Amino acid sequence: MDKTTSLSEAISTHLNDGDTVALEGFGHLVPVAAAHEIIRQKFSNLTLARMSCDVIVDQLLGGNCLTGLIAAFVANSSAGSLYELRRRVEHSDPEPLWFDEYSHGGMVARYQAGASKLPFQPIASYRGSDLAQKNPRIRSVPDPYGGSPIYVVPALNPDLTVIHAQRADSAGNVQAWGMLGIQTEAAFAGRRLIVTVEEIVDESIIRSDPNRTIVPSHIVDAVVEVPRGAHPHAVQGYYDRDDAFSRDWSALARDAEAVKEWLQTNIHDTADHEGFLELLGADHFDTLGIRDAYSTPVNYGGRE
Repeated sequence: MDKTTSLSEAISTHLNDGDTVALEGFGHLVPVAAAHEIIRQKFSNLTLARMSCDVIVDQLLGGNCLTGLIAAFVANSSAGSLYELRRRVEHSDPEPLWFDEYSHGGMVARYQAGASKLPFQPIASYRGSDLAQKNPRIRSVPDPYGGSPIYVVPALNPDLTVIHAQRADSAGNVQAWGMLGIQTEAAFAGRRLIVTVEEIVDESIIRSDPNRTIVPSHIVDAVVEVPRGAHPHAVQGYYDRDDAFSRDWSALARDAEAVKEWLQTNIHDTADHEGFLELLGADHFDTLGIRDAYSTPVNYGGRE
């Protein structure tokens, strides 16, 4: 089955106001273009699940798309603060934000439980942690085998998960490499799944290296080719991280009105991700190129 579609169609079909949406990618492979399309289509009352917050969290907040956030790390990587997020958390400006906070390990455990269709997941690292005292959803339960009590976190099953990857075939068999983060678990945990990729490739390419497949087609609802769809984050083997963009965002986001103006110009006044990239300029990616570093070929040969 051919599951390829446009990003606009994928988002409008599979996302609803009020949903919990996971936009996952750790360090690279972040579905930024999908976040921008959510803003462009003016979805509202969403709860965002994201292990590590970054510019898209600020942008979704600035676009008035979010009323809730489930996350661990809350900063703009090494580039500075997320001031839209800070305004809501610290001052309820322009309105309060429901924030369900975990450690990275806690978020991983929640996705693992959701992917496994379990109600919760035990996690040992909250022993001695103040976070367990601050978040009532992190609970201590008796060890049924007689050991010390163990903390558990509830399963996370987003209404929609969106991930980004290097490539997929038209059926939605998704391949990625480099730092994979929680992509696979988040994909299986979601009730619906959209995958954006740098390129759609022939099925024969996917079959030639099956161990690189992180998500099988049968759980994918839509696959969208979105070149440079993770910018300003990196995609291993395609382009490097745009640190200057993230630093500039932290400076810009100090001013709430500047955020609104940026969103109007770069998101609402553009038709799609290609239009957003055009505003960056034709030479913007010249400094983000990568050198080739191919892996050693693997022989998948079998019996003749």
